[in-house]
Amino acid sequence: MSDQATRTVAATTAKVTPKNAAFDYKKYRPFAFAPSLPDRTWPSKTIEKSPIWASVDLRDGNQALIDPMTIEQKMRFFETLVDVGFKEIEIGFPSAAQVEFDFARKLIEENHVPDDVTLQVLVQAREHLIARTFESLKGAKRAVVHVYNSTCRIQREKVYGKDKAEIKEIAITGAKLLQQYAAKYPETEWVFQYSPESFSQTETEYAVEVCDAVCDVWQPQNGQEVIFNLPATVEASMPNVFADQVEYFCRHLAQREHVIVSLHTHNDRGCAVAAAELGVLAGADRIEGTLLGNGERTGNMDIMVMAMNLFSQGIDPDLDFSNMSEIVQVVSECNNLPLHPRHPYVGELVFTAFSGSHQDAIKKSLDYNEKHQDETDNVWDVAYLPIDPAHIGRSYQDVVRINSQSGKGGVAYILQRNYGFNLPRWMQIDFSGVVQKQAESAARELQNDEILQAFENTYLQQGEFELLDYSVNNKAGEVCFDGQVQMNGETINIDGTGNGPLSSFIDGLAQHTGKSIHVINYAEHAINPQHNSGDGIDDDTNRDNKTNANAAAYIQLNVDGQVYSGIGTCSSTVSAMLKGALSAFAQALSAVTIA
Repeated sequence: MSDQATRTVAATTAKVTPKNAAFDYKKYRPFAFAPSLPDRTWPSKTIEKSPIWASVDLRDGNQALIDPMTIEQKMRFFETLVDVGFKEIEIGFPSAAQVEFDFARKLIEENHVPDDVTLQVLVQAREHLIARTFESLKGAKRAVVHVYNSTCRIQREKVYGKDKAEIKEIAITGAKLLQQYAAKYPETEWVFQYSPESFSQTETEYAVEVCDAVCDVWQPQNGQEVIFNLPATVEASMPNVFADQVEYFCRHLAQREHVIVSLHTHNDRGCAVAAAELGVLAGADRIEGTLLGNGERTGNMDIMVMAMNLFSQGIDPDLDFSNMSEIVQVVSECNNLPLHPRHPYVGELVFTAFSGSHQDAIKKSLDYNEKHQDETDNVWDVAYLPIDPAHIGRSYQDVVRINSQSGKGGVAYILQRNYGFNLPRWMQIDFSGVVQKQAESAARELQNDEILQAFENTYLQQGEFELLDYSVNNKAGEVCFDGQVQMNGETINIDGTGNGPLSSFIDGLAQHTGKSIHVINYAEHAINPQHNSGDGIDDDTNRDNKTNANAAAYIQLNVDGQVYSGIGTCSSTVSAMLKGALSAFAQALSAVTIA
């Protein structure tokens, strides 16, 4: 073998050799519990209505906390869940801890449960725990008792040391115990719920077998309300595989038409929401989850995200998240967990664009919608914003924030939305360079007031340059300008002629200074009255004010071959225009070139 060939082989071998032998993917095997479903139907379906929602924040979410919630925190959380619109709320595991039992009693004895809200509790399929659970719910108008036992292979073999028949018998026994204890409390409307725990890692045909056996006990076809909950206790496969499992289960369950199929997906692979959504396509009726996704180990399915996903598609989620900030505050404070700034829909930065191209697209979309309101049918359609932030209590100030990555569109958005300056494109380019340099120098995000201050310093506060007074008259078909301008502490008389006030003023400046001055671009607009009190917008009481809105004028001049931009504001459009020209000319005299 040649030296070159030897080096090539060595290099190839080096590329495939793991850097850390302990990071060994060969210890794992592909998911082994996917059912055979070549004629699956869920991929061709769409979600057209919201599922039944069940919050498990007060149980699964509470179990995931370093410091479980107090009764007071649970009560605050419960009230928030009711306000959001949940009709089924799992309040705890009453047989597991005294505080869980006491909370259930407090809700019932102090009449905190609205008539249209159903309490749910969890219990293992063991008689003394079931007895304690029913005791905790005494006096409830309606309640779901959720019993479970694990059915997956790894727990059958390595945890319980039992075969399939023995595990199924545990489920049957639990189902019979629920019947027996429910009969002792006939004043309550009981709903029975069973979960083959770790359904996602259970042979799907066996999960059906176990649930069919539970149905034989409960006989939902005769009127007993039954929920079968299918947990992805460990999310071990892609969401499409979970959807196959759900569709297989729904097809083969003997009493499917008489039961509610529920899903409880965990987030080990980061796909809990996707798995739940595909599971609904596959036939599920009900979804369990938590607000913001808190749950045991890697977290639960985030009901807020799934509900808002439906909302963004024009589907009523049957939950109200319009007061999102308060909801997030309650969840964060009760769970003592921070919220990631990029959390979907609710994170501080999820509606925030720093990228210049994103900012520009957002601004143009919003501007287009404002100008074409009659054509949009009030349908939300804005680049980079899947929903209107206002629907969940966020302001448009959250949308665009400025750092060194930002561009002209974002800067223009801030000035337009907050201060009423609608910069033309050439002025956006001019000022964005100023802002970028300032952001790079500060090495951080710029606040809105800092952007306005830079805007004023650059264009509106030109030191010793000031338009003092003037008159404009028509003489022999020409417009004559006669006025005084302050330049560097000296009052200068300016006289010029042209075809309008601006051209005659420019002519006078050119005559006095000997410079070549030409207007390249000009734009003006009225400033919305709500912005009139903003800094940098002045009033000229000596001019004829024919409008209730201030005026802003943008001027770009060529002075001796160099380009300079300026802005003027006033109650008079003519004065604003002249001040804008003086602003640009002042920069020329100061030799300030804005890239």
